Amino acid sequence: MSEPGRHEFQTVGSRVLYSGAILALRQDRVVMPDGRVADREIVEHHGAVAVLALDDDGNVVLIRQYRHPVGARLLELPAGLLDIDGEDPLTAAKRELAEETGLAAAEWSVLVDVALSPGFTDEALRVFFATGLTETDRPDPEHEEADLELVRMPVAEAVRAALAGEIVNATAVAGVLAYAAATASGVPLRPATAPWPGQPTAFLRRKAEQRYSGDTGGGA
Repeated sequence: MSEPGRHEFQTVGSRVLYSGAILALRQDRVVMPDGRVADREIVEHHGAVAVLALDDDGNVVLIRQYRHPVGARLLELPAGLLDIDGEDPLTAAKRELAEETGLAAAEWSVLVDVALSPGFTDEALRVFFATGLTETDRPDPEHEEADLELVRMPVAEAVRAALAGEIVNATAVAGVLAYAAATASGVPLRPATAPWPGQPTAFLRRKAEQRYSGDTGGGA
C-alpha cells in the first residue's frame, strides 16, 4: 500500500450506462490503495456559471425559480449551463444575466469556484461578481423561466436568509457567503478571465462525439 496521499487512482475500465440531454452516467473501475478494484459511478454534467450582481443600492439581484426535482420555488442567482462547445464562461455569464434579469454589467470579476458534489459528479460552477448594472434587451423567456420572479435583496439580508435556511440553493449560498467573506476580509477577487482548471468538459466532449457518430445516446 502506498504512503497516504500518494496513491495513483488508476482507471482500468469504463462504460457509459446512460447519456441524455444534460448529463451522462458513467461507471469506472478504479484501483484502490489496497490494490483492489472498485466500481465508481460518475455523473458527467455540463459546467455552469452564475452571477452575483450587485446594484448601486447594495442589493443582490436574485431570481425566484421553480425547480421540479424539489417541487419548490427557490431563491437563486442568475445562472446557466456551459452547454455550447468552446464558449467562454464570462460570455455565458453575461448572456445568462441578460436572459434571466434583463440586466447588463460594466464590471466583472471571479467571485468563487465550486465543485458542487465531487463524491459522484464532475459538475462544477464558477460564480462571477458583477457591478455597474444597466437594463438591456431580454429575450422572451421559455419553460420555467417564464415564471421567474426578480428579487432585489440587501447583502446583509441575503446573508441572514442563507444562514436561516431561506436561501438553500447551493450556488446562491456559496455566492452570497463568498461575497460577504471577501468584503469582510478585504481579499481581492480574481480577474473575470482567470483560469478555471476545474471546468468540466467530459460531457461536452461526449455530446460532440455522439453528433459526429450519429449516436443519439439513449442508453448504455
